[in-house]
Amino acid sequence: MNIGMAFAATKGFDVVVVGSANLDLVARAPRLPKPGETVTGSNYFEACGGKGVNQAIAAARAGAKTAFLGAVGQDHAGEVLLEALRKDGVDVAAVRKVAAPTGRALIGVGGDGENSIIVVPGANHEINVDDIERHRALLESCKVLLCQLEVPLAVVRRACELANSTTTRILNPAPAQTLPGDLLGVVDIMVPNEHELELLGGVDELRRQGVATVIVTQGEKGAMLVSDAGVAQVDPFKVTAVDSTGAGDSFCGMVAARLALGETMSQALRAGVIAGALATQTEGAVPSIPLWNMVKTKLESK
Repeated sequence: MNIGMAFAATKGFDVVVVGSANLDLVARAPRLPKPGETVTGSNYFEACGGKGVNQAIAAARAGAKTAFLGAVGQDHAGEVLLEALRKDGVDVAAVRKVAAPTGRALIGVGGDGENSIIVVPGANHEINVDDIERHRALLESCKVLLCQLEVPLAVVRRACELANSTTTRILNPAPAQTLPGDLLGVVDIMVPNEHELELLGGVDELRRQGVATVIVTQGEKGAMLVSDAGVAQVDPFKVTAVDSTGAGDSFCGMVAARLALGETMSQALRAGVIAGALATQTEGAVPSIPLWNMVKTKLESK
């Protein structure tokens, strides 16, 4: 779709997120271990996470009417995740409970705020194309569809295919992997980090395969926008990072929400950069996601 197109009036959601739900098991240590090495941790906690849940909550906290489509196990972790989504006003009617255990993410955080993550998908890999077809009306009526790659590629592709012609389809290609052209051809906006961009062949290759707009998140350097209008750099919002877990998801959820609410790409990106930076100030993924009022205050102080 044309990114500048005004959204048609709809009874649907501002943002629908199709993605993963994990319980994060987080250990802090002075530094991350090298391969084969054991280090002594200084702290441990559990928090709601999964890129899908993170981005859905980020979109909701950014002011968007948000729904989540995914799967959890029939276990305590699944109930914890559903309650967290409901607490932030995210609609969970499209979340299916399955026999597989709820996904887990094992996260190590070093003293410099950098992290290392192992994801065990569990229920997230039970999501299938039938789930997408079952919720066709949800996808056809939303303003922005936001997806990641912690669920099967066929699910992401079908969700993008079913989205209405007025829907902006955003893909955060994480975890990093090569992608087929039939998926790239149904995505409007790609939001990779620099590592993911390199694996995907660079901006020119993505645009050659049909992705109209590429937003590269660059951590402490801000973000870069590449579109038909050219290249634009979004300045960073300077902070001292405590834990970078969830920063990229906060960025994606904020951008999706602000675009759905009618802001320009420039406005949405500036809000996204601030949201991502603020997310590094608190441990954990969901606990670190900022509310819109926090981001708005920073925007107004510039």
